[in-house]
Parts: sequence; structure tokens; C-alpha cells
Amino acid sequence: MTIFYILDILGTIAFAISGALVAMNKKMDPFGVFIIAFVTAVGGGTLRDVLIGKQPVIWMTDITYVFLISSAVFIAILFRKKLKHLQKSLFLFDTIGLGIFTITGTEIGINAHFHPVISIALGTMTASFGGVIRDILCNEVPILFRKEIYATACIFGSIAFIILHHLNIDQTIVYVSTTLIVIAIRLVAVKYKLSLPTFYSEN
Repeated sequence: MTIFYILDILGTIAFAISGALVAMNKKMDPFGVFIIAFVTAVGGGTLRDVLIGKQPVIWMTDITYVFLISSAVFIAILFRKKLKHLQKSLFLFDTIGLGIFTITGTEIGINAHFHPVISIALGTMTASFGGVIRDILCNEVPILFRKEIYATACIFGSIAFIILHHLNIDQTIVYVSTTLIVIAIRLVAVKYKLSLPTFYSEN
């Protein structure tokens, strides 16, 4: 089991729980909770695989992902009453998934010998588009399309990953440090209410 695979599993679990929490906030039934959790966890990776021509997509060839998502949904439903701060829990798991999937998506682009810009795009897409699908299905404006620093954190983390990768730094250090960069940027942006500039007036 490689570090890459472990990270992918952790990201899948984190995003599945994130999706399940959103669905429960919307008071969906168990099937709805599972569907939202599933598309949140694998939506970005599925889109990435389709675009790069990887067929079939990863969760169709490795049933582990389906079992992981199902288990994450079960755990989220089982302990929903103990998650007193659902919004904080949702933010935490979403941020963890964002950091991990940025790195896994970027590495797939590098291994496919794509231009660094394309690799960055793949990393950002892998990390954020599951959340976009989740928000659309839950009748919310996707966070990616609002002024919050979300995809921007992915871009910076992806750039850092590419730089460290080309410097031939130890793989484990690269994975951990760049994942933490994405998480840290997202946490700092939310804590200090940092956002991208907008051309809309407040009125």
C-alpha cells in the first residue's frame, strides 16, 4: 500500500463525511445522504479521470472506495447527535479532503507528463469539484464560485507540490507539507475572513 493510496483513502473518507454532514443538514433520507456523500468523495476524481482518458474511473476498479464511503456515511449518521457543532465538523472534514485531493490530483498530472499548469488544474479540480456537485445537488451556490478562498488554496498547494517534487525532496515530506499548506491557507482565510476581491457592490 503506497503513501499515495493511503492519502487517497483518507481524502475519500474526509469528503464522504463532509458530504454526509451537508445532506443531514438538509434533512435528507439515508439514501440521499449516501448519494451526496458519494458524489462529494469521488466527483472530482471521476471528472479528472474522464478528462485524462483513464477508463474505467478508479472507484469502478477498486470496490474499496464504495465500502469506505458507505462506512463513512454509517459513522456520520450513527454519531450525528454527538457532532454538536456540525458546521465546524463539516468545515474540518471538507478542508482535510481539500488538502489531500489537491496533492493526489496534481501528482496524477505530473505522472502523466502534463504541463505544470495542467497538473495544477487537475489538482484543483480533483479537490474542489466534488464539493461543487454536492452544493449544486443541495441547492446551494458552490463555495468555489463565491469569494471565499477555496480553489486558491488548492492552487498554492499544487504549485508548492510541483516545486518540491522537482527538487527531489523526500516523497513523504512533499505529501505532508503540501497537504498542510492547503489546509493552513484555508484555515487562516476563514479565521481572518480573508476573501478574493469582488466587483460587486454591497448594495
